[in-house]
Amino acid sequence: MSSRGHSPVDRATATRHVMQANRSVDTSPEMRVRASLREAGLPGYRLHWKKAPGRPDVCYPGRKVAIFVNGCFWHRCPYCSLPTPKSNVDFWEGKFARNQARDQRNHQQLVDAGWTVLVVWECRLKKGRLEDTMGKVADEVRRAKLRDKGEGQVVEVGVPSAWRLAVARHRLSRGRR
Repeated sequence: MSSRGHSPVDRATATRHVMQANRSVDTSPEMRVRASLREAGLPGYRLHWKKAPGRPDVCYPGRKVAIFVNGCFWHRCPYCSLPTPKSNVDFWEGKFARNQARDQRNHQQLVDAGWTVLVVWECRLKKGRLEDTMGKVADEVRRAKLRDKGEGQVVEVGVPSAWRLAVARHRLSRGRR
């Protein structure tokens, strides 16, 4: 028994149930992206298409566009600066490193095959940012139809410009002193 009255087996079972509750498909950010694509007149996508490396969340095979909707925690959003969990740090750091390496590998395979890879971060789909972010996604999907099929690229959609990011980080660093 632990100091809280739970046996290690109970805690392990509870942890397993919590981790199993984390969905990998049909998440609310993914559903927002799909609904916005339909509203923008861009239906006809495939979900988690097995023939594309990494099984993109949304895929337009004819336009060679793959859309990944990344959760900020699991994929380590560079704009949120989320902390690493304090318990079992080695596990979490390894997990996050493997996730990021897998993401890079999948993106590179798609780019090498001439695909446009759109990365949409969960934080860019919140209120006040959704319309702007999804407008940019729709523009990129439409542009891909006109693009040379041999040119692959990765586009992070909804990302603030470099100077805005630098200003925001500077303000944060001043506030932490």
